[in-house]
Amino acid sequence: MYRSDGPKYETVEDALASAITAVGTAAFVPTVLDYLRLNASFRGCFLTLLWGARRPVHVFDNVRAERRSEVIERYLDGAYLLDPFYVAYRQSAPCAVLQIKDVAPDRFQQSTYFKQYYGTILLRDELAILIDLPTGRHLFYSLGRLRDETRFSARDVANLRRVLPVFAALNRRHFANESYGASATEDGIAPEEIDAALEKFGTEKLTDREREIAGLILRGHSTKSIARTISISPGTVKIHRKNAYRKLNISSQSELFSLFLNALSGRDEV
Repeated sequence: MYRSDGPKYETVEDALASAITAVGTAAFVPTVLDYLRLNASFRGCFLTLLWGARRPVHVFDNVRAERRSEVIERYLDGAYLLDPFYVAYRQSAPCAVLQIKDVAPDRFQQSTYFKQYYGTILLRDELAILIDLPTGRHLFYSLGRLRDETRFSARDVANLRRVLPVFAALNRRHFANESYGASATEDGIAPEEIDAALEKFGTEKLTDREREIAGLILRGHSTKSIARTISISPGTVKIHRKNAYRKLNISSQSELFSLFLNALSGRDEV
């Protein structure tokens, strides 16, 4: 799934020195990741630039070329809107190390998003590092471990949080150049704001309540969680879900997921 990118340094001090030297060069991201791996190991990294409600901009990944279309391109086409880390960013825009278990809905592992991304790429666990930049944008480092590896431990998370001030300072220095941020953003962000994409999904066919419930289903909420979130009974949630599926001519969450992505890309009108 991922290219083999193991650490190249014996000590954290050597890795940090190389990362400082690499600031402002094309080698910065791979080098600063080597520094990070000596604090907590990981196989995969996908780095995007976030700016409000606009589409994320691809900055770096070590995904193998043959898997890019099903992983990277589909994520950037709109699946990111269902990513719990992206939702957490939109809600609070922190500078933090986040674990998936801290931000995901209660039925996230049963969601089509989880099955298509975690299942397809054999991902066992994921951490996010969010860094606020002087330009008003954020960096989103997604760090992954595959199924043949253990999950991130409490010590791993503590180590990453301990070095976050240094890691964030390096990134802020490297990405502080306004011209870099502007060019990358203009190349990758759609002109329209898409913050309300989930709320607009199915506007022509669904009621407001049905669209709200469809959006929560897509994000990975269970019937009980939806009921708590919008203060209705689980039975009423099931009725709205059944009506929404009937109006959209679908019968499963996977079909709902595909319909949502197709609507985002303009392939289908919903």
